[in-house]
Amino acid sequence: MDNMTFGKYIPGNSLIHRLDPRLKICTVLIFLIAVFFDVGFIGYGILAIYVLVCILLSKIKVSHILKAVKPMVFMMLFLMIFNIFLLKTGDVLVKIGSISIYSGALLQTAYIFIRLVLIITLTTLMTSTTKPLELTLAIENLLNPLKRFHFPVHELAMMISIALRFIPDLLDEAKRIMKAQASRGADFNEGSFMEKIRSIISLIIPLFISAFQRAEDLANAMESRNYNPEAKRTKYKILSWQTTDTLAMSVSIIVCVSVVIMSFM
Repeated sequence: MDNMTFGKYIPGNSLIHRLDPRLKICTVLIFLIAVFFDVGFIGYGILAIYVLVCILLSKIKVSHILKAVKPMVFMMLFLMIFNIFLLKTGDVLVKIGSISIYSGALLQTAYIFIRLVLIITLTTLMTSTTKPLELTLAIENLLNPLKRFHFPVHELAMMISIALRFIPDLLDEAKRIMKAQASRGADFNEGSFMEKIRSIISLIIPLFISAFQRAEDLANAMESRNYNPEAKRTKYKILSWQTTDTLAMSVSIIVCVSVVIMSFM
C-alpha cells in the first residue's frame, strides 16, 4: 500500500505546480493521443525526455513516480507475455516446440511497456502537482459548453474530484486495516492460496464498510450544508490563464504534434 501514490497531492511551489490545471488536463489528453501512435523508439524517446523535463521542473522525487509505476508491473508483465506468445508478426526469432516468438511481437510488447510507463508517469505527475479542488474547477470549466445540452457538468466534476480525493484516504485505511489484521495473526504474504484469499477477504470487507461509511458521512455533511448541485454557485477560487500557461501549452503541442508527424514519415 505504501507504493500507491496516484491521487496524492504533494505541496510545492514549482513551475509545474503553478500552471493552470486546465493546461495540465489538456496536456495529458494530447499526450495520450500522441503516445498511442506508432512513433518508433525515437518518438517515444522524445516523449520520455519531455516527461523527464516535466518531472525535473516539478521538483517531485523520482522515487515518488516509481512508486506509482511499481504496482502496475504485474499487469505490464501479463500484457507482455500475452503479446509475445499470441502475436505472430515479423520474423521467427525463437521456436520452442509448437511455440514461436516473432520479432514483431517483441517490438509491440516493448511499445506497450513504454506507453504504459509514460502514461502512468504523466498522470501521476498531474495529480501530484494539482490540488483536487483545482482539478474539479478545471474539469467543470472545460466541460462548460456541454451545459447547453443539459449535461450535468458540475455533478460529474464533483464526482471525479471526490474520487481522486478518496483514493489516498482509502489506501491509508487499507494500510491501517492490514496492520490491525496482522496484529491478530493474519498473514498476507505467506500460506497457501486459499489462506491468502481468506486474508484478503478479511481486508476487503472492512475496507468496503469503511468506504460506505465515509461516503454516507460526506453525503450527510453536504446535505446539512444545503448543498444543491443545480443552484447557481459562486467560486472562491477563479482560474486564471497566464502567459506561462500559453508557452507551456505551445511546447506541449509542438512536441506531441512533431511526434505524431514522425509516425507518418
